[in-house]
Amino acid sequence: MLFIYALTGAGLFCLGLYALIVYVHLLRKILAINIMGSGVFLVLVSLALRSGNAQPDPVPHAMVITGIVVAISATALALMLMLKVTIATGKAELPNSKKVE
Repeated sequence: MLFIYALTGAGLFCLGLYALIVYVHLLRKILAINIMGSGVFLVLVSLALRSGNAQPDPVPHAMVITGIVVAISATALALMLMLKVTIATGKAELPNSKKVE
């Protein structure tokens, strides 16, 4: 069962990486980074040491909780920067970005 969680986390990370590379719109890039982070969190929780009937290792869980707080702060900052770019340029794309087809 833990292998399925780790595999799902790796799949989410790959999906987010693909979206980060392909899409030009900044909001989609921010969402892709959040999906990548969710994949990393899922892998960390799935890899917490569990042996027999022992309790899971609390360190990866604490890292995930801290990571979620940092991810929310980074997302807020990225959305604010996206708004600044949109106000300055008139569109929510970086000035020199080209669409990948």
